[in-house]
Amino acid sequence: MSYVKRVIKKALPATKKRELEQTFRLQKAHFASTVFRSPASGMRVIGITGTNGKTSTCSFVNEIIKHSGKRTALYTTAYSEIAGVKTPNRSHMTVASAWSVQKFFAQAKRKKVEWVILEITSHALDQYRINGVPLEIVAITNLSQDHLDYHGTMENYASAKARIITDFSPRTVVLNADDEWFSFFAKKVKNKLITIGEGSANYQIKELQLLPTGMSFNLISAKGILALTSKAVGHFNAYNIAMAATICQSMGCKKEVIEEAVAGLPVIPGRMEPVFEGQNFAVLVDYAHTPDALENVLKAARTISSSSVRIVFGATGDRDTTKRAPMGAVAGKFADFIYLTDDETYSENGDSIRKAVLEGIEQQGEIKKCSEIADRREAIKQAFADAKKGDVVILAGIGHQDYRAMGNSKLAWDEREVARDVLREMDNERKA
Repeated sequence: MSYVKRVIKKALPATKKRELEQTFRLQKAHFASTVFRSPASGMRVIGITGTNGKTSTCSFVNEIIKHSGKRTALYTTAYSEIAGVKTPNRSHMTVASAWSVQKFFAQAKRKKVEWVILEITSHALDQYRINGVPLEIVAITNLSQDHLDYHGTMENYASAKARIITDFSPRTVVLNADDEWFSFFAKKVKNKLITIGEGSANYQIKELQLLPTGMSFNLISAKGILALTSKAVGHFNAYNIAMAATICQSMGCKKEVIEEAVAGLPVIPGRMEPVFEGQNFAVLVDYAHTPDALENVLKAARTISSSSVRIVFGATGDRDTTKRAPMGAVAGKFADFIYLTDDETYSENGDSIRKAVLEGIEQQGEIKKCSEIADRREAIKQAFADAKKGDVVILAGIGHQDYRAMGNSKLAWDEREVARDVLREMDNERKA
């Protein structure tokens, strides 16, 4: 930030500063749209937000629509895709800027895509980064604690998410009826509302069977029954799949197309992604970095494990500090063994971040099950060394990313490759 900007920020009252920032952001969005000649105009767009499950749900929708024979474009935290060509997202941001959004739409328009699927964050909504994009169908997966460093309160966070409804007037809104914030969002809907859930909902998840190899369930609605099977693991993925299937049926995809596409859904990068090098225990890499997401992956691991569940994780620096102890508490409650390590420290001291997480583990009275190992590679190696046949080891927090922000530098880091290297190294040591 320039000296002039810093002086101005300090001199202005908070409300005036916020007003000026928002005006500037809105003008940036208008400028980006103008430069790229309003590329989103006339395009059919699906926008998906929520705390957890956004990337997976977007990817599932994309796969189903592609299976129906239509050309798509996809924009997510993990990767983007235009007409079948994938590009990893190396920014560590879901929606980096209004400029990047308009550039993406310009590229998609040149490729004559028929549907665009956007993963949308609360920051992007609050900062007008998708201004000028016509959202035809929107969905909110769920809401739980995250980004309170930016929004301040859960109410502010929810209000920012709700702008996907209030600012864009979509034709159809799909909501999770089982989420505790459902009523808050439902009240904002002016057009068609469709709900999914295991209880009272337009699309009901019934006869759910969760297995180590995947899942199956019936999705029942007034349009009939979708018999869905998938290799995706975990109760939370049943909701992601149900939401994706509901979105696609609402836009006209046929029953058999949805069922076939769901059965063939690929693994999403860094989302319960398995790493296998011949070991007799499971290794799963997941992006979980909130209390709710950690609970979801640990519960999913229980459906796979025939023995213990181990987790390697930490909390991110320069982010919502209030979720650190709750993350520790979740790990203490649902994991058998914890390897507390550094995630991305950014400008913070790793020791202080880990101390905050430890408080939550201590609150659960589970400090005895925790090993604190600052070096992430060493923590992973220790977890693998301790793992027994039938165990599940979760590597949480980094997911699909290919670097870690440590201090003032970017450390090249692909969690999946690090795990493979450690497994190979340990195997060579055993053979030596």
